[in-house]
Amino acid sequence: MASHHTVLIIGGGTAGIMTAAQLLKKDSSLDIAIIEPSDKHYYQPAFTLVGAGTYDFEKTIRFTKDLIPKKATWIQDFATEFNPESKTVSTKENGTISYDILVVATGLVNDLDGIEGLREGLEKGVVCSNYVDSRKTWELLKAFKGGNAVFTQPTTPIKCGGAPQKAAYMAADYFRKKGLSDKTNIVFATPGSVIFGVKIIADALMQVIGNYNIHLKTFYAPIKIDVANKVVYFKEVSAGENKCVVNENNILKEKHTGNEIMEIPFDFLHLAPPQSPPKFVKESVLVNDAGWLDVDLNSLQHKKYATIFGLGDVAGLPTAKTGAAVRKQVPVVVDNILKVLKNKTADNKDYLGYSSCPLVVGYGKMILAEFNYKSEFTPDPKLKQMLVFSSNKPHWRLWMLKKYMLPYLYWNKMMKGENV
Repeated sequence: MASHHTVLIIGGGTAGIMTAAQLLKKDSSLDIAIIEPSDKHYYQPAFTLVGAGTYDFEKTIRFTKDLIPKKATWIQDFATEFNPESKTVSTKENGTISYDILVVATGLVNDLDGIEGLREGLEKGVVCSNYVDSRKTWELLKAFKGGNAVFTQPTTPIKCGGAPQKAAYMAADYFRKKGLSDKTNIVFATPGSVIFGVKIIADALMQVIGNYNIHLKTFYAPIKIDVANKVVYFKEVSAGENKCVVNENNILKEKHTGNEIMEIPFDFLHLAPPQSPPKFVKESVLVNDAGWLDVDLNSLQHKKYATIFGLGDVAGLPTAKTGAAVRKQVPVVVDNILKVLKNKTADNKDYLGYSSCPLVVGYGKMILAEFNYKSEFTPDPKLKQMLVFSSNKPHWRLWMLKKYMLPYLYWNKMMKGENV
């Protein structure tokens, strides 16, 4: 196998394959290789629907070999170390591979030991997470008979920041359909100060929360799970005065135990695990102080090494980590790579932080949050062709987009290098 490639891509997920496919559409003669160890590729946006029993998990899976562009080389291996000065990457089994251009698109990893008791809770089937096994979420949801249903997320950046609350909304609608609402206390606990960072979307979600009678707990960061006694512990993380209040009518049986620690007993617990870049990325010279790939916010070129680009979940960008963000990042990276290969400046700075979060708020209902670095609501004008004129409000056509149209576009357009 060749030990040098013009463009070497680390990661065969959405970002890596889309970049390779679009590059080859621009120049089919390019020598491109993708380092990716997994033989399966998952359509992760559907995991929320799998966890709510309304999507077949098997339909989220494709084989990597069928997605790698035909003119690209697949190196089924693990990258282990970056050597940017010598423009090489070390691998587990294929030795050292050199490059002219490096694209880092490794995605992120779940840190199941980042919250005490999380790994044990998942292994024992006491805790569930759509990020880990969405099928288990559905099993526990069907087995739930009432009590405290708690949904939460960590303080770290996570893939699709809206996913933990989507699980809560789907569960709330499921409980309503099964006649369990009167027996259930639904809690959504977030380390953040608001339910969503874009005000027009946050306002709509607060109406959803009110409709489902969800107990919203802000500034609650999960720190420990007592698996045996089914209690989740939170640390209050707000600045200044303690904003965590327990009402006199404490139906949740919540306790404060000093040092701003809150305990909530649970009968159902879903959470997003803490997430981080892969270890070999986090420990490399390519990252910022927080451990994420240090790239320019607009050009996605590395801030120190001009022949390195990064995109997708591993990139240190102040926007949501979603496939929708990748869709807007890839054309910018592709254009800049082709410029650098011609000894030109990577001056395409068109990525303005676009991301999108399809917020399913119940069976058959969805809000589509599209926004940029400035947290401005930026709905796609083409939504009007679907007769959706207010995508910040729940709409059945947006649900159809989520469940049917987006998977089709993903597999048949995006992953084949077509602009969508």
